[in-house]
Amino acid sequence: MAERSNPWSLGGALRGMFSRKTIDDSTWQDLEDALIVADFGPDITESVVAELRASVDRFKTTDPEDLRRMLRETLEERLAKYDSTLHLTARPAVVLVVGVNGVGKTTTIGKFARFLVGHGRTVVVGAADTFRAAAVEQLATWAERGGASIVRPQVERQDPASVAFQTVENAINNSIEICIIDTAGRLQTKSGLMDELGKIRRVIEKQTEIAEVLLVLDATTGQNGVAQAEAFIQHAGVTGLVISKLDGSAKGGFVLAVQERTGIPIKLVGQGEGIGDLTGFTPHVFVQQLVG
Repeated sequence: MAERSNPWSLGGALRGMFSRKTIDDSTWQDLEDALIVADFGPDITESVVAELRASVDRFKTTDPEDLRRMLRETLEERLAKYDSTLHLTARPAVVLVVGVNGVGKTTTIGKFARFLVGHGRTVVVGAADTFRAAAVEQLATWAERGGASIVRPQVERQDPASVAFQTVENAINNSIEICIIDTAGRLQTKSGLMDELGKIRRVIEKQTEIAEVLLVLDATTGQNGVAQAEAFIQHAGVTGLVISKLDGSAKGGFVLAVQERTGIPIKLVGQGEGIGDLTGFTPHVFVQQLVG
């Protein structure tokens, strides 16, 4: 039976490279090509290859298996520079979820609720994206699938900050442990969007602290997605990244590239369409799946 490839793997070129008998010039070219194709980006690719060349020279090895091990260690070390811990000890722990429309924000919230419920936490979701007509119903469907309750706007196009306030109030009154607030992904202007987020923050902080601000990025859009989200990164107080759609069509190197580009830790990854397809980010596990 043929080996089933992992969706995060660097692909057949990398596996073929490590199965050779020795490390030669073609090895380095193939490694560089594989990293570029996997969306590590030219700068990180150049840096990783230079580091590996130095290690191979230092240990005077010609064994491709040594190179595989060194690649794993190098990637894991770079990924582990950032703290991927979710800080959710406050009660209630309030999480704002931000990101441009289309990145999978609504489905991510449902999956995150399921992730938390699976770890024995009670969850309420606040539908504070009141600017999209279908957003509330979509969120309600995913919240139900995730095992969470939901606070909806009481009137059409209700002020998002008031929905956020009511959601936190609901969590406090009902002793619910985690409160996830959905927010708008697009308004007429970036400044209007950031002003709205700022208002939501101020209203919540009158009740309790905000535990996390999670920015959802679509892995399939790569570096373009980061550019689209720059306003959130600059102004929204983002504490962690969630990488959605990290499946067979995505490029695993984006994970390291986006973390190093933004300086913000990745805290969750979604690698499928199912309600259970969101997990915490662990560099060691990720690199094992990526490199093989």
